[in-house]
Amino acid sequence: MCLLISDEILLEYEEILTQKYSINAAQNFITSLKELPNVHFTRIYYRWNLLNDEDDNKFVDCAIAGNANYIITNDKDFNILKQVNFPKVNVIKIEEFEVMIKQELGFES
Repeated sequence: MCLLISDEILLEYEEILTQKYSINAAQNFITSLKELPNVHFTRIYYRWNLLNDEDDNKFVDCAIAGNANYIITNDKDFNILKQVNFPKVNVIKIEEFEVMIKQELGFES
């Protein structure tokens, strides 16, 4: 399993972390994130604008560009993607992902 990120996603993470922690802590986290072997940088060449919340579209665009299996979120704004046939973007809840991980690792839920 891997995590897909883009420039826009990294900027949002850094902005949110800087609000809650120091600039140094935020930059250290971003640097670490970039170096993890299961984190893949994705370049966005097209904006699909499939969501009403413009700020969330960066995650959909990244998922499509990176050919992600799914987006993991409990944000109800992403439910509209279930009605979109093309490009197909699967959305699962955090709890569903937790069950998948536990099964993959051999833990019982």
